[in-house]
Amino acid sequence: MFNYATLIFIVIVVLPIFIAPIICISLFKRHKRGRRSPLTGNLLRGAGETLRAEIEKLSEKIDEYIYKLFTLFVPPLALLMVFYYLGDNKLQIWQILLAVAFYVLLTWWATRRLYLLLKQRSNLYLGLDAELAVGQELNHLMLQGCRVFHDFPAENFNIDHVVVGPGGVIAVETKGRAKPDKGRGSVDATVIYDGQILRFPDWHEKEPLEQAKRQADWLLKWLSSAVGEPVQVRPALALPGWFIERTKQGNVIVFNGKSPHFLAKLQNPTGTLAPQMIQRIAHQLEERCRDVEPVAYRKAK
Repeated sequence: MFNYATLIFIVIVVLPIFIAPIICISLFKRHKRGRRSPLTGNLLRGAGETLRAEIEKLSEKIDEYIYKLFTLFVPPLALLMVFYYLGDNKLQIWQILLAVAFYVLLTWWATRRLYLLLKQRSNLYLGLDAELAVGQELNHLMLQGCRVFHDFPAENFNIDHVVVGPGGVIAVETKGRAKPDKGRGSVDATVIYDGQILRFPDWHEKEPLEQAKRQADWLLKWLSSAVGEPVQVRPALALPGWFIERTKQGNVIVFNGKSPHFLAKLQNPTGTLAPQMIQRIAHQLEERCRDVEPVAYRKAK
């Protein structure tokens, strides 16, 4: 009777779990057979492309740890079974306590790891929201004759946005910073920029300004080499959602991402860029940014 019950359980419950995915995958591959994407080239990178990929990978890790939380009882249970069979079908109290301690330790480790991953993903989502918001505002500059590129891939880093117009080239770094919610009105939403440091309501930062400068310097060298002529690049930092109070002008343009039309009207110290030069610069930027493969009929690598 036990053997028949086991066989029935396997046939009704276990086999469908393995067979159903195989059938589903086979039907899906058959559906795609003989078809290909209508797109013949790669797509341009969108705002937050790098962050989107990082969030996707992180979400896979989070799913993995959630699954682990539901299976953590297996190692301690296996340990108890070993003790049980080695001890002539008897368990000592210390063996039970050891298995429980092992289970608690595994649970604590997985829970802590899951919390850190969720926190990291939340920060990435904040950065993605900020880049999307600024990117959408910068796209309006195309109506003023500018060319706008997002998530420009450099060497081991990316430049969030690059604007090319008659006034020159601007490398825009975007930072998503959550506002404190302490009921202080505009104080909780204002950052003071004195040309050297960013003074938020409860903390100070300098690294985003330095990062914007480094990225602009790298882009200056790369573009100058790519087009064969000196190209000036200005650093800019976008802090979407914040009110910017400037007490002194600095080397970095700091703005909140809204109404960026002034970027198209900036004066280039070396003179207005000619349309031909704008096109040459834009061509080099587009060649590097057009690397997103269409996914609908992408082949497994």
